[in-house]
Amino acid sequence: MKKLIWSIMALLAVPSAFAEEQSICPIMVEDEIDKDEVVEFQGKKIYMCCGSCIKAWDKSPLYYLKVARELKLLPQFKTVSAELEKQLKEVKLMKQRFCPLRPKSLISPTSPSIDYEGKKIFFFKERDISRKWKKDPKAAFEKAKKAGLLPQFT
Repeated sequence: MKKLIWSIMALLAVPSAFAEEQSICPIMVEDEIDKDEVVEFQGKKIYMCCGSCIKAWDKSPLYYLKVARELKLLPQFKTVSAELEKQLKEVKLMKQRFCPLRPKSLISPTSPSIDYEGKKIFFFKERDISRKWKKDPKAAFEKAKKAGLLPQFT
């Protein structure tokens, strides 16, 4: 019994033992994090899967934070200060969340984009537009629309 009590006391002394840890990249939402790919935001570490995600984050941190919280990808930001909560409420989310060519990569208003049929389509990487999209825009559009990646066209 004493052993059990000591074990419980030891765990209570280390609150992080119970804390949920981030394991998935908040931008490439199917990729595991790389502990070497990290940014600090509001005094908390956010782990990414690669340098491309760090670059994307740096261009639009509040936007990505709002989407990542919506998707429950950043447990370290489950609760935030009143000031940060106010800032996040001011961030307007776009209808489109994911890249039409990289369906598990989040996009933001600062992501590369093109105009297609009078509306903007956002991509995770600029080179995807020329390498993949422009080869057959109609087919790429139909595939992305069918997959539900382009809600601005529904």
